[in-house]
Amino acid sequence: MWKILLIQGPNMSYLGRRQPELYGKTTAAELDRLLLDHAAGHGCQLEIFYSHVEGEAIGRIYQGVEDGIDGLLINPAAWLYAGYPLRDTLRAMSFPIVEVHMTNIDRRGLKSITAEAAHGTIAGFGIHSYLLGLDALLRLLAEKGANR
Repeated sequence: MWKILLIQGPNMSYLGRRQPELYGKTTAAELDRLLLDHAAGHGCQLEIFYSHVEGEAIGRIYQGVEDGIDGLLINPAAWLYAGYPLRDTLRAMSFPIVEVHMTNIDRRGLKSITAEAAHGTIAGFGIHSYLLGLDALLRLLAEKGANR
């Protein structure tokens, strides 16, 4: 069973309440349930970690290495434009990483500095970006042969 870690960056815990015109009305709890069900349906274990603090997210990624995670799904949120320490952490990882964004960050004039450390990025599909991202990560793991 693959072990996947999802890191949710700043403000993502306020989904459903924060700028619904951009992020929709699905709450963080609803998204978590959807993702946990989707992961279980694919036979993998998903842990979801929210933080507003970059150092906490970095620490959780390193703890994930110790815990034997197979892949990382990440929405860096606001760290996408200032997360150089996070980017450097991601560069050091040997497992597949998929970055997701609910909005089309290119349309919003944003460039992700963390994306260069990811195997790929999915953006602009609302909550479906997470499902697509999880599916992409599972495909990368299958191709890598990381099934335990």
